[in-house]
Amino acid sequence: MTQAEIDQLLKRITNNPGIFSGKPIIRGMRFRVIDVLEMLANGMSAELILEEHPILEKEDITACLLYASMTVNNTAIVHAA
Repeated sequence: MTQAEIDQLLKRITNNPGIFSGKPIIRGMRFRVIDVLEMLANGMSAELILEEHPILEKEDITACLLYASMTVNNTAIVHAA
C-alpha cells in the first residue's frame, strides 16, 4: 500500500468533539471505529457488516483496521485539513 493510499484511507477516520466525545468515527458519521472493530472481532465478515450497515463502505472497514494497527503501533496519526 502506498503512502497516498494510506493517507486516503485515514481521511475516512475523523474526530468531532460533539460526536461520541471526540472518539474516532467514520466519515463524520455517528459510527465509531470501535464498533466496526468489535463486529470484526466477534466474527462478523466485512461483507455481513456492509450488508447490515449499508451506510458503510468497504474502504471504511479497511480504514478502521489501518487506524487500529497504527494506533497499537504508536504511529502518529495527523488529521490535516
